[in-house]
Amino acid sequence: MEKFSDLIRTRRSMRKFTSEELTQEEVVSLLKAALMAPTSKRSNSWQFIAVDDKACLERLSHCKKAGADFLKDAALAVVVLADPLASDVWIEDASIASIYIQLQAEDLGLGSCWIQVRERFTSDDVSADEYVREVLDIPLQLQVLSIIAIGHKGMERKPFDEKHLQWEKIHINKYGGK
Repeated sequence: MEKFSDLIRTRRSMRKFTSEELTQEEVVSLLKAALMAPTSKRSNSWQFIAVDDKACLERLSHCKKAGADFLKDAALAVVVLADPLASDVWIEDASIASIYIQLQAEDLGLGSCWIQVRERFTSDDVSADEYVREVLDIPLQLQVLSIIAIGHKGMERKPFDEKHLQWEKIHINKYGGK
């Protein structure tokens, strides 16, 4: 990618992946991007679990009632968690790290999709956070925000069409702009 504007136009959620594995260099690039994400007061409240074990990916794909099944076909999942005691804005910090991972994936020509975990539930009405915590043996003080599914793109997606930009959602100087 030569320009950031191209990167954000072409990055689309990818829920279909090929069976091709990621290289060690690709995984390191993705994790470096996560660790470079800014945090409030440089608290670095986030932590990450890289998962490439197929059986574990299958188990994690059941963390929500809907919207996570494709995780079992991903080459890698990056579980994004944070410590609420380290920062009162841990959700924002972990969200920024999540999107950094996705933008790095796109820059590498990989597909990705954010799976929301916080405030979601399994089909058995168990907290998705608790479910992921149990699968990955996550300490109690850490909260799971998201899982970023990553892999080689299994389909083509058209770039975002700028004619769909909702300019009416932009307000100048005050709400309503008048």
